[in-house]
Amino acid sequence: MAQSEFEATRERLLKFVKGIYDTLKQGEVPEILMPSRNRDNIVLDQKFAVWRYGDLKVTRSAKYVDGAEYMLKSLYMIEFILEMIRNAKTSTLREMYYISEGWKNGKFGTQDESNIMAEDLEVMTALLREDFRLRPEENGASVIGNLTLEERNRKGEFKKINCKDDVGEAGYSIPYNVDNEKVRLKDVDADFVLAIETGGMFDRLVENGFDERFRSVLVHLKGQPARSTRRLLKRLNEEMHLPIYVFTDGDPWSFRIFASVAYGAIKTAHISEHLAVPTSQFIGITATDILNYDLPTDVLTDKDVQALQAELKDPRFTTDFWKSEIETMLKMNKKAEQQALAKYGLDFVTDKYLPDKLSGTNDMEE
Repeated sequence: MAQSEFEATRERLLKFVKGIYDTLKQGEVPEILMPSRNRDNIVLDQKFAVWRYGDLKVTRSAKYVDGAEYMLKSLYMIEFILEMIRNAKTSTLREMYYISEGWKNGKFGTQDESNIMAEDLEVMTALLREDFRLRPEENGASVIGNLTLEERNRKGEFKKINCKDDVGEAGYSIPYNVDNEKVRLKDVDADFVLAIETGGMFDRLVENGFDERFRSVLVHLKGQPARSTRRLLKRLNEEMHLPIYVFTDGDPWSFRIFASVAYGAIKTAHISEHLAVPTSQFIGITATDILNYDLPTDVLTDKDVQALQAELKDPRFTTDFWKSEIETMLKMNKKAEQQALAKYGLDFVTDKYLPDKLSGTNDMEE
């Protein structure tokens, strides 16, 4: 991101601070009004076809101790962000948590608290974490396929990379910021993107040459995907016009991985239009697959059952397909991993399972 754009971030943060200052100067108690960030306040945004926060609001008022402490910590965080902008530095979320240990007041009790504060600050200022120069502890996952991009290096120069020819077996490592100021998508010779939950299955498809045989770009989601991974999927879909298919395990947590890719996650519902791909299609392990392929399974845990029951009420799972699959899984009391397909050999997933799934969704042929 260019320094001029960080200047825009600086101005917006200072405007937020000035609002609090002006309220105090007028002898009034400052308040922060923001959307309630829970499942009950998730609604469908008709314009973008993603799930966003609705009209329910919460108020943080300095009139109360908790509200005053919240406001104090937000101001400390803003001061820290402004310092990073001045010095052209970045920080991991973990470092920011430890930075608070040096604050005279307003220390965070846990990293979860500081992470949530960073998300709240995004909501309050309509900015992104990347604008704050904050990054996760780890980068996103990996990409393999005939995708050519340019990535800005430490010297500020763009370096061309082909995600098939210029990377090793692990693929191209997705950086924490994949917007156009950092990563430029230049060209792609592929028909679709396959987003894969587990590292083991990603490696299997790479070893079996799935990306070349089926003209695809493979993206390792690395479990619940980082926002940089979801942002890249969004850009591949919008800018390179590639359909997104999501291949996961067959359990409630994997279903939520798909939902976060397709419709957005609850904690990041304020930026779903930047991350979610509503046209994504699920080709992961389903309850029907477990029955049809007689896959090895594990018994659902109590937490699995609770999660599936919650998904029946989740607005992201209201279609007949999801209702049927979730109810079937509850009735079976079974779940299965992607690797369960290895029951039929190491090539089964690339020779039979995925071609059949892709053919069923998009009439694709090998």
